[in-house]
Amino acid sequence: MSYSPPAPFNITTFALPPNLEPNDASPDWLNKGDNAWQLVAATLVGLQSVPGLIILYGGAVKKKWAVNSAFMALYAFAMVLVCWVLWGYRLSFGDKLIPIWGKLDVAVEQKFLLERAFVGMFPNATMVFFQFVFAAITLILIAGAVLGRMNFYAWMLFVPLWLTFSYTVGAYTIWSLNGWLALMGIIDYSGGYVIHLSSGVAGFTAAYWVGPRLTKDRERFPPNNIILMLAGAGLLWMGWTGFNGGDPYSASADASLAVLNTHVCAATSLLTWLILDVVFFKKASVIGAVQGMITGLVCITPAAGVVQGYSAIIMGLLSGSIPWFTMMVVHKRSKLLQQVDDTMAVLHTHAIAGSLGGILTGLFSEPHLCYLFYGFPAKYMGLFVGLHRGTSESIRHGVRQMGVQLLGILFVIVLNVIMTSLVCLFVQLFVPLRMSDEDMEIGDEAAHGEEAYAIWGQGERLENSRFSNYNDIEVPTKRAGSVELT
Repeated sequence: MSYSPPAPFNITTFALPPNLEPNDASPDWLNKGDNAWQLVAATLVGLQSVPGLIILYGGAVKKKWAVNSAFMALYAFAMVLVCWVLWGYRLSFGDKLIPIWGKLDVAVEQKFLLERAFVGMFPNATMVFFQFVFAAITLILIAGAVLGRMNFYAWMLFVPLWLTFSYTVGAYTIWSLNGWLALMGIIDYSGGYVIHLSSGVAGFTAAYWVGPRLTKDRERFPPNNIILMLAGAGLLWMGWTGFNGGDPYSASADASLAVLNTHVCAATSLLTWLILDVVFFKKASVIGAVQGMITGLVCITPAAGVVQGYSAIIMGLLSGSIPWFTMMVVHKRSKLLQQVDDTMAVLHTHAIAGSLGGILTGLFSEPHLCYLFYGFPAKYMGLFVGLHRGTSESIRHGVRQMGVQLLGILFVIVLNVIMTSLVCLFVQLFVPLRMSDEDMEIGDEAAHGEEAYAIWGQGERLENSRFSNYNDIEVPTKRAGSVELT
């Protein structure tokens, strides 16, 4: 039998599998895997807010504030989305207007939404949604500082105004490709500055302008449902897989590293906080463990994909101890800090932890990992790496990185103190920022005409409530001779 050599490979006869062939719905620049991961990551971040922080807040406050606290989160989520697509996204990531702000425009048109995003291999529609859930959770974190007394109508005005004049400025300056601090080389992997430091400072500032809770609520404010609070905390923790894992804008090795570092730091921080509580207070506090978890997640956020694993552990040790010290020792000894009623301690869990994360990022960031994330060789370098290499150039790069990180902290603090104060003063022209003392005595029923838990024997009061418009509970007709139980 004669041997016939195979025909030469003809590139013109090669065809992609049908699921990979470009078409109008899947252009040649679209990476379906990256697009799918980005949508999943965005959904995970959204679940941190709805229902994560909704049930965390609802369980962490007094029973009389459960509905109001949860509803503040739900309202913010909805309001931010509408504002985001109409103007917020383009102010944050659009064409440059000034070095800290984009041009005003909408993000609802078909042509824009189907175009390729400014980074990543997916459409603008995916990027708009992904960035929305970050903006939404920032406002919901601010709510944590003013739970238990802020007038809900004031909150309704505060959300769109603060989003427009504070969040978009921070996002453009630090995350936009043309932002002032972004061009300087600031490292904020996933929002240690834009989200956590901003929400911590803004929340503390808003708490100052709104005023305190009732004295008896400040002195004793026990959670109404710790198990529910833990469920919300669990959603917050697991949702951070999308929070930090989605920011490389691809399903990459760097995304995997960021996810692992995130959970390692959170666990280390939780355990550190727990140990400090046991050593100094002789009690293993569940609420303390949740606080330690949050500070660890916040601290690693600006560094998640640009530091090595041992750095994540060190950051967890520091995030579980330094915010613990500021909350348990410094705050209790400072008359100035005690004047501001920060309900969920966002100053410590987000502002302090976020600042700590930004500083540690400047110390521990690795040039190779920064290159994987940013795509610029030798532009980003942590101070410790610069000192270890020992050249004048590397030391200069490391010192400069620390300077930029500190400048970013200063910028975010100044921006949020000023803009949050202006927004609160403006809102106060139309509605009171704080509920009346009479309404604060009542809580949810005064604010919304509803209560969180319909326990037997309490329904009768709600049926005749002077606050509720939804008294549609069917009551059995009394029979002759029947006896009413009281």
